[in-house]
Amino acid sequence: MHIMIDLLPKLEKRAAGADSGDGGCQCAHHPGAESQGWGKQRARSAAEAGWPNKHTLRILQDFSNEPSSNLTSHSLEKITAAADRAESFRRMRPSAGKAEEHKPLIGDASGGRTVPAHGVSRLAALFEHPLYKVDLPPLTDDDTLFNVNNDIRFYPRAAGNQGWHNEEGNEEEDEFSPTGEVTAESYPNWLRFHIGINRYELYSRHSPVLDALLKDLVTQRVTSVAMKSGGTQLKLIMTFQNYGQALFKPMKQTREQETPPDFFYFSDFERHNAEIAAFHLDRILDFRRVPPVAGRLVNMTREIRDVTRDKKLWRTFFISPANNVCFYGECSYYCSTEHALCGKPDQIEGSLAAFLPDLNLAKRKTWRNPWRRSYHKRKKAEWEVDPDYCDEVKQTPPYDRGTRLLDIMDMTIFDFLMGNMDRHHYETFEKFGNDTFIIHLDNGRGFGKHSHDELSILVPLSQCCRVRKSTYLRLQLLAKEDYQLSSLMEESLLRDRLSPILIQRHLQAMDRRLRLVLQVLAGCIEKEGYVNVVEEDLNGDTSNPQEPRPQVVRTRLKGERKTTSDT
Repeated sequence: MHIMIDLLPKLEKRAAGADSGDGGCQCAHHPGAESQGWGKQRARSAAEAGWPNKHTLRILQDFSNEPSSNLTSHSLEKITAAADRAESFRRMRPSAGKAEEHKPLIGDASGGRTVPAHGVSRLAALFEHPLYKVDLPPLTDDDTLFNVNNDIRFYPRAAGNQGWHNEEGNEEEDEFSPTGEVTAESYPNWLRFHIGINRYELYSRHSPVLDALLKDLVTQRVTSVAMKSGGTQLKLIMTFQNYGQALFKPMKQTREQETPPDFFYFSDFERHNAEIAAFHLDRILDFRRVPPVAGRLVNMTREIRDVTRDKKLWRTFFISPANNVCFYGECSYYCSTEHALCGKPDQIEGSLAAFLPDLNLAKRKTWRNPWRRSYHKRKKAEWEVDPDYCDEVKQTPPYDRGTRLLDIMDMTIFDFLMGNMDRHHYETFEKFGNDTFIIHLDNGRGFGKHSHDELSILVPLSQCCRVRKSTYLRLQLLAKEDYQLSSLMEESLLRDRLSPILIQRHLQAMDRRLRLVLQVLAGCIEKEGYVNVVEEDLNGDTSNPQEPRPQVVRTRLKGERKTTSDT
């Protein structure tokens, strides 16, 4: 009885730890987890005393043959040093502890670190503006990418395993959960994102799925990793415990590093923070054509090396002379020991972009960008030497009808604000034919220069002199002091776990480039007339009363020249 009384407090303490989730870590059955011996009990006691968590402080010298490289619970000095080094990469996080766990990733702007002018969120005010409340046309089955009742059968793995219902691990209940009783709201967030795609947008303006999906990208346990085939630089496909997938682009450059002026656009590094910033910029412009992207601090040992089945990737891991974990993978460029990706000591930043639906379920068509660059050191593309190039494009399908040319102009403005010169192709969903939006994929070469504006990116806009009215009015709005683009971007990016994403000089460059876009459009309007440049696409009074408003806009026939009397 005395023995039982002595053990009771310890048992209660252990039970309380299990109930709180400390004992039920999702990493407990991880392929790289250590055996359950006395060392684990010592580690748990140490954790209760404030020691670093053993999962955070993975053994860094697993690849070394030196016996002394394996840290144990007795090596307090080594563990403390490793914790300090791992913590150095977390300094850019806006908050710590429990507050960070629940930090909003995108939604209400009032959760940010700083309070905008007058104590009001600029971002919240922007999304309340009438220009950001324009309704879409009524959606039919032909306008949605998937029919929830019929097409969900194409996701047998997701529909047949409801593991996302209870992520705490009630496996028995999940195993016998009848698929037929599951509603669309209970699907994992990545599947709800896929179901929400339609002819006009990847996600709705105020979709509750968006914030939840961004959180999943940061918090879901990684179950497998593989290298993505193709491309010039290393990218990884990460699969999560709820069967969702994301494209991981690791950090290659610091935020302060600017692309050297002598670098060609096709030889520049891809930046993880550019992918993150592009998603936020696309949303502020109200395009909603970039798949959700979030920044994540990844443990290279536990979340890449230990879970990959790709032997080619696994064999490229090594320990650097600075005692950091590194790897380089396989790709066309920058995949060698000299260009290895190294952690601090095994933590590395990266962007995670949510996958679009599988091509077997939702085919996409790849189009060559008419204003594609030559990707040659000496040759120029045709559009760079022919001032009438746009006239030829406008007579070529699919640019001779519909909204595709206007989509190209939107993409041009989007790329110029980022400084992205690497837009050689684009994609659309095949189901929607030519009457749909352009998906803004692969934005990693944006935000490389802040001291220089590449005006050649604006050539399509200056040649064609066409823009949507909604886009034009939003650009004017973002140029105003109350809705300054740089301030909106700064506030929006604070919600990312890797904040700050962009340095101030890049934010200021966007304001400068926005003024240049408006100057080009002003020149077009002065030369060709407002109604011949600004394409009406709004229903309702969302425009500035001072702007001329055409009562009727006649559609020009193919090959007909523009005149100022087309009203």
